[in-house]
Amino acid sequence: MTARLSLYQKAENELYKMDSSVKTKFYDFCHQFRIDPDHPSLDLKPLKGDGRIFRAKVDRSYRALLARAGVGADGIQQWLVVAVRHRKDVYEELTVAINRITGEIEFVDLGVVGQSVLQRAGLQLTPTPDEPAEAPAPPAPVVSPTPPTQPLLSDCTAEDLRRLGVAEALIELALTVTTDEELDQLIAGAPRLSAEVLTGLGSGMPVSEVESEITGPAAAELEPGFEDDMAAALTRTAVTTVDDDIRNVLAEGDFRAWKVYLHPTQRKIVERNYNGPARVSGGPGTGKTIVALHRVARLAAALPPGRNKPILLTTYTKNLTADLRSRLTSLMEPELLGRIDIKHIDQLAQNVLNENTAPGAQRSLIPDEKALDVLREILFEYDEQRWDAEFLFEEWEQVVLGQSIATRQDYFKARRAGMGRALNRAERAAIWKNLDQFTLRLNSMGRETWAQAAERAARYELERARKIQLRAERKEEIGGGDLITLDDNSSAMRYLRHRYQHIVVDEAQDLSSAHWKMLRAMVAPAADDLFIAGDTHQRIYDRQVTLSTVGVNIRGRASRLTLSYRTTQEILDKAAKVVERETYDDLDDGTDNLDGYHSLLRGPTPDFVACADWTDEITKLADALKQWREEITRPAEDRTVRDPSGTMAVCVADGDMAGRVAADLGIKHGITTAILTKEGPQGDGEVHIGTMHRFKGLEYQKLAVIGASDGVLPRASIAEKYETSDPRRYKRELKKSRNQLFVAATRARDALRISWHGKASPFLPV
Repeated sequence: MTARLSLYQKAENELYKMDSSVKTKFYDFCHQFRIDPDHPSLDLKPLKGDGRIFRAKVDRSYRALLARAGVGADGIQQWLVVAVRHRKDVYEELTVAINRITGEIEFVDLGVVGQSVLQRAGLQLTPTPDEPAEAPAPPAPVVSPTPPTQPLLSDCTAEDLRRLGVAEALIELALTVTTDEELDQLIAGAPRLSAEVLTGLGSGMPVSEVESEITGPAAAELEPGFEDDMAAALTRTAVTTVDDDIRNVLAEGDFRAWKVYLHPTQRKIVERNYNGPARVSGGPGTGKTIVALHRVARLAAALPPGRNKPILLTTYTKNLTADLRSRLTSLMEPELLGRIDIKHIDQLAQNVLNENTAPGAQRSLIPDEKALDVLREILFEYDEQRWDAEFLFEEWEQVVLGQSIATRQDYFKARRAGMGRALNRAERAAIWKNLDQFTLRLNSMGRETWAQAAERAARYELERARKIQLRAERKEEIGGGDLITLDDNSSAMRYLRHRYQHIVVDEAQDLSSAHWKMLRAMVAPAADDLFIAGDTHQRIYDRQVTLSTVGVNIRGRASRLTLSYRTTQEILDKAAKVVERETYDDLDDGTDNLDGYHSLLRGPTPDFVACADWTDEITKLADALKQWREEITRPAEDRTVRDPSGTMAVCVADGDMAGRVAADLGIKHGITTAILTKEGPQGDGEVHIGTMHRFKGLEYQKLAVIGASDGVLPRASIAEKYETSDPRRYKRELKKSRNQLFVAATRARDALRISWHGKASPFLPV
């Protein structure tokens, strides 16, 4: 090998979208280039406009654009493929530079910029002399001068854009754009930081806010002379090393980039050393999970050889855990992956209970729906009519179990912030009596709920942590050495150390107080002990926890992501309107919002479809799904046909509706479906169907939400139960319903369709 090749992120994305025949020829090109970049068949030549960019032949029609990136430590010349283009799209005015803020290599393509903008800036693109267009281009028409129009970024100066990190080649152009369409064209060809900055400015963010929210977090510490050191810049640039596996990489599609790519803002969060618990937040698709996964990989790589599985990666549900495991596998070597304990939070609690319970004495778990039936029986037996079972069950979970309350006197003093109607002492006494009977009834059945199991597990772990601390103190008192035993059950080894050295939590907003107490006790307070990823706008369970009250202090160690990689700006705009009337916490005593939340992706405006009745809604849904299938399976130029399975989904409000939709689509319209469950999709149908809860953490190319009618979103029963009797509870229930719709809408990557019959949900931005 005489040359080493890397693939620029944008070039990789371009290749994903090309025909497989071009991908195959590019692979062959890479193989030849690495052996001999000067081989005559490659015809490697520098562009006249920017001597640092070379073009080489992939085949008769396509060209690779490359930049020299210095010499590696092994003396091999490094090259970066910055683009793969049809020969007619290769211009002399293409440029490559090192960004003054991030220190990364940036490729600037003016070929996508509108002619009106180029003309205003006095620029004209010229094809390379030996790469003529397919047909001679007609001379450019003479355009009469037009009256001056106010520039879109009139509040900015060239120095502002330079300070914010906009590529030098784009600054003058950015100051001449006059419409959103022109700005979008400029952004489409811009490097990532330039695109983010221009998107923020174009959406109305002031320069100071763009500097703090976008530029500041991406900034790197750069040595003098960095702008000429391409080799050093390459180490700061997100690239894919071109090796013998590149064919498989290109075949995986653009989802690979989403699964593993780290933006400079994200990379800083991953690589930072924290002196305690840290949190990253951000809207859907901003890469919180990817940050968490890379954080796990970084922590694992930094650990010295030693005891097994000192790192825990946990999240709320079983199917999300399976997804985390799959994605982490693509990031880590097997030997490092073997040091990670990957469990969902309730599985973790069950392990603790099994460890602390004698064989045969374990309680079996009872689903919440069945436990509610038991509570209803208690209320019926005691002729209790002041409260319904749902209210008491939530009081029991959120207050009694959430605060580990063991006595009536403690319940009298318990905080009930955010729980709805206030309760006087007599009411609390009556509620305690009912809940005490409920607990006794479950105990007599040998059953417990998931919330009870979590609370018991937390108590066991807190006791374990207390004994570890006591052991450490006694060891210090006697001047070192080791204590052989501390208790009388010969389990002293359990109290030598905490279970984990590092814990990483995804979807943190859905964990309960008991979950947090258990996790806090499982890891010793130390540097990098807890890393938390979550977004309270996506909280779909009524579990608001202030982390500082459960021993997790994140003050001064919180980061926020604002760029969505998953879905289009058009979808984000509509989804954000669903929750814009609500106030959200930041997992602590502050508030969170979606300010600055944006995407660089563009696509069609979401469809909002009013229907006459259920039959009409299903028929129109079937028509839309068939059209989507046709778009997805339309043969490419190489005649390959993509499988649509798993790319389309239908989201509904509840499980009964999911079954009804599946039956109607299959029987009446011949569309095969797979129902989403805790275990994943059941069946091999091409369209996935599930409730809003089941779509948590998932994403689909095209997604439909149906049954979005008033009375379904929100449920009519919510108003009937709480609107007048408990206004605060009513508001909380409405917020939970909004969150569910927000989560559902933001699962769509390219196309979103929402339908209803009767009156539309008041949550919809229509």
